Amino acid sequence: MNQKLLKLENLIQFHTVCRQLHSLGQRRMLAQWRHGFSSYPVWTTQLYARPWQTDMLIGTGLSQCRLLVTKKEKKSWKFQLPATKSKKEVEVWIGITVEELARAMKKDIDCVYEALLNTAIDIDSLEADSRLDEVWIKEVIKKSGMKLKWSKLKQDKVKENKDAIRRPPADPALLTPRSPVVTIMGHVDHGKTTLLDKLRKTQVAAMEAGGITQHIGAFLVSLPSGEKITFLDTPGHAAFSAMRARGAQVTDIVVLVVAADDGVMKQTVESIQHAKDAQVPIVLAINKCDKPDADPEKVKKELLAYDVVCEDYGGDVQAVHVSALMGDNLMALAEATIALAEMLELKADPTGPVEGTVIESFTDKGRGPVTTAIIQRGTLRKGSILVAGKSWAKVRAMFDEHGKTISEAYPSMPVGIIGWRDLPSAGDEILEVESEPRAREVIDWRKFEQELEKNKDDLKIIEEKRKEHQEAHQKAREQYGTLNWKERSFKKYLERKEQRPLKAKKKAEGDSNVLPIIIKGDVDGSVEAILNIMDTYDASHECELELVHFGVGDISENDVNFAETFDGIIYGFNVNASNVIQQSAARKRVKIKLHKIIYRLIEDLQEELSSRLPCLVEEQPIGEASILATFSVTEGKKKIPVAGCRVQKGQLERQKKFKLIRNGHVIWKGSLTSLKHHKDDVSVIKTGMDCGLSLDEEKVEFKVGDEIVCYEEKEILAKTSWDPGF
Repeated sequence: MNQKLLKLENLIQFHTVCRQLHSLGQRRMLAQWRHGFSSYPVWTTQLYARPWQTDMLIGTGLSQCRLLVTKKEKKSWKFQLPATKSKKEVEVWIGITVEELARAMKKDIDCVYEALLNTAIDIDSLEADSRLDEVWIKEVIKKSGMKLKWSKLKQDKVKENKDAIRRPPADPALLTPRSPVVTIMGHVDHGKTTLLDKLRKTQVAAMEAGGITQHIGAFLVSLPSGEKITFLDTPGHAAFSAMRARGAQVTDIVVLVVAADDGVMKQTVESIQHAKDAQVPIVLAINKCDKPDADPEKVKKELLAYDVVCEDYGGDVQAVHVSALMGDNLMALAEATIALAEMLELKADPTGPVEGTVIESFTDKGRGPVTTAIIQRGTLRKGSILVAGKSWAKVRAMFDEHGKTISEAYPSMPVGIIGWRDLPSAGDEILEVESEPRAREVIDWRKFEQELEKNKDDLKIIEEKRKEHQEAHQKAREQYGTLNWKERSFKKYLERKEQRPLKAKKKAEGDSNVLPIIIKGDVDGSVEAILNIMDTYDASHECELELVHFGVGDISENDVNFAETFDGIIYGFNVNASNVIQQSAARKRVKIKLHKIIYRLIEDLQEELSSRLPCLVEEQPIGEASILATFSVTEGKKKIPVAGCRVQKGQLERQKKFKLIRNGHVIWKGSLTSLKHHKDDVSVIKTGMDCGLSLDEEKVEFKVGDEIVCYEEKEILAKTSWDPGF
C-alpha cells in the first residue's frame, strides 16, 4: 500500500511542477501585456489563480489519503501481531508414524509427504504406518511453520497380560505314579520302528514308505508284566532333526538304537546331543546283533567319544544286545527301561486343569484339525476347553493310537484330540482354561504379543534401511559435490540411461530364474521338516527358490489357483490330489508332484531347479595333431601362414571347431579356412596322416611343437550346486 501511495505522490508532484512551469510562462506573457497595455483582460487573472487552487486541493487530498492509509496499516499491524508471537505447538514422540504426525498437526497426510520431498528420505518406501526418525520429524514441523514439543513418552494403553500359564507345582501328597514316556531315537535304518513293532506286535514298519519313519508316532505299549510304557518313535532321517529334538523334550527316557554292524552315525550323535540338551537318561539298544558282522563292543567304544559310558566300562548307561527282526532279548530291554523309570520315581497330578504337549498335528477330511498329544498333568475329558499356541479347541472326541474312541486321557497317555478351531503347531504347549470366552481372550493376547514382536522387528529393518539410504545419499553428495548444476544433471542423466537396460535385463533374468513352489504335507511336522531343508538352500545366484504357500492337508483348488498365479509347482508329501483337482491343474497347466518319501521329494526339487539353469557347453575332443613345420602360401597379394601337421590321435574334420595349444595354454579357437592332404582339399584327415591347414585368423603364428585339437561342442544339462546334506 505504501508503494502505491508513493507512486501517486510522485505523479502528483510531477503534475504540480508542470503546472508551475506553465504558470511561470503565463507570468512572462502578462509582463509583456503590461508594457503594451495599461490594463489587461480579466481572464488572465483567472488563468493565473487556477493552478494554485488546484495544488491546494491536491495537497489536502494527499494528506487525507496518507492519514487513512497510516490508520489502516496500524490496524493491520495490531491485528497481525499476536499471530507472529504464538506458533501452533505440535506434540510428538520418538517413533511417531506418518499418520500419527499428520493427525498431531491436524493436517492431511499429504502435507507430511510434501514436507519430506527433496530430502534424503525415500518417499516411495514411506507408508502411513512407517515410523519417522527425529531428523525427519523436525523437518516436517519446521516446513509446516509450527513449533515442536517433545512428549516424554508415548503412553500406550498397557494391556493386561491375559495369557494362560502352567499351574504351580502340585502338592507331593496329590501325586500318583505314572507310566514312563520313552522316545526311541537313532540313525535312519538302524531298526527303531522294527523294534517297536515287536514290542507292540504290529507291522508299522511294513507300511512305511521306503522303510523310513516320516513323522512321530505315539503308542501305549502294555508289557506282559502289566507295566505300561508310552513310546514315541521319532524319524531317524537327516531331514527330521526338529522332530527328534521335540521328542526329547517331552520324554522321560531315551532308548538309543545303534546297529551293531554299522556303528555310530551322524544322526546317532545328533540324538545323543538332543538327549543331553533335554537332560534325559539314555538306555542303549545295540540292534542287529544276529548279523555275522555285528560287533557290539565296537559300538560301545565308539560311544565313549560322546560321553555315553556303558556299565561294562564303569558308566551308568545300560546296554542291551537285541535283534528287533528276530525278537531276541526285547524283554530285557523293556525291563531295563522299567527299572530306570522306577529309579526316576515318575509321578504326576491327575487332578485339575490339563497340561500337555502337541506331538503332531494334521487335518483330516471328515474330522477337521486333529492333534496327537501327550498329557502331562490333569485328566482330559470330552468338553474340555484347551488352548495351544494361537489355536483353541472344545474337545469333541478323543481316540487312542488304534483309532478307538476313549472318554478320558490320563498323564503319560498319548491321545488324539478332535475339536480344534485352527491347526496348532507340533511342540505347542496345551493348557486347559475354564471357558470359551477365556480361550478367545488368551488367543487374542498371544496374537497381540506376536504383533508387538513383529513391529519391533519391522522397526529394526526400517532403521537399517534408513542408515543404508543415508550412507548412499552421502556418497552421492560427495560424488557430485565439486560439480556445478549442469555437470551434475548431465551425469545423473547418463547414469539413468545406463541403468535402464540393466534393469530390463535383470527383470528378464529374474523371471526365468525363479522357481515358485507350494508345499503341502500330511502333518505339521512333515511340512516343518521340508521347510527346514529348504532353509539350507544356498544357490539363489543360480535359481531363486520362492516359497509361495505351505500348509497341512490334501491339495485343494486354492493351491492350484496359487500355483497358476505364480506359475509354480505343487509338491505334496503323503497327501492326495483328487481327480477333480488333477483335471483342474491340467487345464491350468499346473504341475502337481506327489511323494511318499521325503528324500525323493527333495531329489525331484533338485531336478526341477537344475532344469531352470542354462545348459553347459562341454568340449568333446575328436582328434589331435602336432605341428611339424610352418610355411606360408601366397594367395593374390596376401601371405597366408600354413601349418604342416601329423594327426596323432582320432581324426581332424574340417567342419568341426579347432583350438591351438602352446605350452598347455589355448591361444586360439575357431575354424579352418583350408585342410589339404598333399595338394588335394579334404574334409577328414585320419590318424597317422600328414596335412596342411590354415586358420580363419591370419595374425596367429604357428610354432613347431604346437598342438591342434579338433573338437565339437555339446550342450549338457546343468546341475544345481545345492546340497541339502543327505
